[in-house]
Amino acid sequence: MAQPQAPMHPGRQLGVLGTIFVLLAIWVWFGGDGGWRNRLEPNLGLDLIGGTTVTLQAKTDTGKPPSKEQMNTAKDIIDSRVNGLGVSEAEVVIEGDSNIVVSLPGKSDDRLKQIGQTAELRFRKVLGSTGDTGGTDPSASASASPSASAPASAPASAPASASASASASAKPSASASAPASSAPASSAAPSASASASASTSAAPVAPDVAQLRAEVEKKVGAAALGAAAQETAPVDLSADPSKAQLYAPFKTLTPEEVAVLPAGIQYNIPYITCDKLNNRPVGSIRDDKVQAVACEPGTKYMLDVAKVLGTDVSKADSSIDSTNGKWIVTMSFSSKGQDKWTNLTREAWNNGTDSAQVAVVLDNTVVSAPVIESVIPGDARITGSFTKRDTELLANQLQYGALPLSFVPQDAQSISATLGSSHLEAGVLAAGIGLLLVVLYSFFYYRLLGLVITLSLVLSGAMVYMALIVLGRTMGFTLTLAGFAGFIVSLGVAADSFVIYFERLKDEIREGRSPRSAVPRAWVRARRTIISANAITLLAAAVLYFFSIGSVKGFAFALGVATILDLVVVFLFRHPIMTLFARSKAFLSPRVSGLGRIVEQRQSTGVAPSAPRRNRPKEV
Repeated sequence: MAQPQAPMHPGRQLGVLGTIFVLLAIWVWFGGDGGWRNRLEPNLGLDLIGGTTVTLQAKTDTGKPPSKEQMNTAKDIIDSRVNGLGVSEAEVVIEGDSNIVVSLPGKSDDRLKQIGQTAELRFRKVLGSTGDTGGTDPSASASASPSASAPASAPASAPASASASASASAKPSASASAPASSAPASSAAPSASASASASTSAAPVAPDVAQLRAEVEKKVGAAALGAAAQETAPVDLSADPSKAQLYAPFKTLTPEEVAVLPAGIQYNIPYITCDKLNNRPVGSIRDDKVQAVACEPGTKYMLDVAKVLGTDVSKADSSIDSTNGKWIVTMSFSSKGQDKWTNLTREAWNNGTDSAQVAVVLDNTVVSAPVIESVIPGDARITGSFTKRDTELLANQLQYGALPLSFVPQDAQSISATLGSSHLEAGVLAAGIGLLLVVLYSFFYYRLLGLVITLSLVLSGAMVYMALIVLGRTMGFTLTLAGFAGFIVSLGVAADSFVIYFERLKDEIREGRSPRSAVPRAWVRARRTIISANAITLLAAAVLYFFSIGSVKGFAFALGVATILDLVVVFLFRHPIMTLFARSKAFLSPRVSGLGRIVEQRQSTGVAPSAPRRNRPKEV
C-alpha cells in the first residue's frame, strides 16, 4: 500500500535547484574567454560549422609502404589524442596505403598538425651546451655562450619561452627544480668534448643515409667535412676567421641533409643552427643508443644516449602547479621506468659538474632541460610558459604512446558545413514547433498545470544548454546533428514523466482524496515509474556510448546528459512546485486547473472526500 511522504519543505528543494542553476551560469560566464558570444556558444561539430582537415603522410625508415597493422595502430593512437575523452567528434580515417586524414571542428588549429607528431620521448643526460646562432653569421660574435637575443624556432608542443623542472616530492621539488635557462652558458660537462668527437667516428648507417652523406660531402667539400669531423668542441669562428670561410658551405645545408651528419658535427659547427635541427625529419634522433643533438630556444645541447624512454612512462597528466599557478605536465613511471629515472638523475647528480642537466626530448626537440640538484626518486614534471592546450596536447601525446610511424603533415584545408547548417536550422525549427504544440496541448488539457510543464521544459532546456558549454570547455564535447537529435529525443522522456505524474494525481483525486494528500501520494506512486523509465533510457544511452563509434557515440552522450538533467528538474522543481500549488484554492478550480473537472465528476458519483478507507478503492 502506498504510504504518504513525510511533510516536505518545497522551498529547500527549489533552493538547491536555484543554487545549481546559478553555479552553472557563473561557470558559463566566467569560465570562458573573449566576448559574450564566445562565452555563450557551445562547441559545434564538423557537420554544423565545418572545420579543418589535414592529411598525414606516413614515412618508414626503409622507404617501403607501411603495413596495415602499423596504419591501424597509428590511427587508434591519433584518434585517442584528438578525441581525448571520446566525445569531441573529431574524425580520423585511413586514406589509401599511407595517409591518415584528420578533421577537427572549428577554426584552423595548430594542434591539428601537432597530433601527427611521433611523440617519441627520450630522457638524455646533457653532455654540453652552446649558444645557437639563430641564423646569424657566427663569425660576427663568439659562439661559446648561448644567445638569448636570437632564439630558434620553438618545439611544436611548447612555447618558445618555456623553462622546465623535474621534481619528485616536497623536498626534491624545492631543490631539484630550476629553470633550464639558469644553467651557465658554457657548462659543457668535462666529457662533452670527448663524447662529441667520439660520436663523429664512422658507424654503420643505412644505405639511403650513406647516399645522402655522400651528397652532403659533395656540397660542402671533403676538406670541410673532414675538418668538421675532427673538431672536439664548439668552434669559435670569431677567433679563427679561416674556419669561418672553411665551414661556410654548411650554411647551405637543408634540415634533411643536417640530419644525416654525425652528432659531433651538428653540435660543433655553428652554421648548423637550431632552426635546421628542429626541422629535421621526424625520427632523425630516434635511436636511443647513440648520442644526439637537440635544441631548446637559444641553446644547442650535446646529449648522451637515452637511458629512459617514453615506454617507461605509465601516466601523464595536465594540471596546474599549486606553487605558481602555471600549467605543468606530470609523468609517472612504471616500476622499471622509475628505477631508470632515479638512476639517471643520480648519474647526472654525481657527474661532478656545477650544472648537471637531464634533457626531456620529444621527437627532435628539447621540451625541457632542468638542472638536477639532487637524486629524484619520484615523478618527473615538465613546466614552463604553457597554456592549458599546450599541456593537454603534450600529456595526450605521452599518455597514448609514440606512433609506430613517422608522419609528414600536408597542407591543412578548411571544410564547409553548408548542408549541416541547413539541417541544424531545420532541426531547430522542428524542435520549436514540437515544443509549441506540447505547450499548447498542456495548457488545453491541464490548464494551470500546463504552466508547470512549460516552466519545467524552459528550465531543463536552459540547464542543458549551459551543460553543453561547460562540457565543451572541460572535456571537449562538441554538439553534432546526432547529438542534437539526442536532446530532442530526451524531450519525449520529459513529456512522459509529466503524463505519468499528472494522471496519477488525477486518479488520487478521483478516489476521493484532498489536493494536499493527493499530491504526495501521487508522487510516491509515480516516482518509481519515472525513475524506472529514465533508468532504462540511461542504460540504453550507456550501452550505445561504450559500444559504438562516431556520431552514434555523440547521440548517446547527449541523450544521457539530457536524461540526467530531466531527473534533476523532476525532483527539485516539478514535485515541490506542485506541493506549493496544492495549497492554493485555485488548484481545484475547473476554470483554472483541469483537476477541477475530476472533483465535479467525483461529486456527481457521490464519493465524499472524507469517505472511510474501507469504502475507497483498494490501493496497489
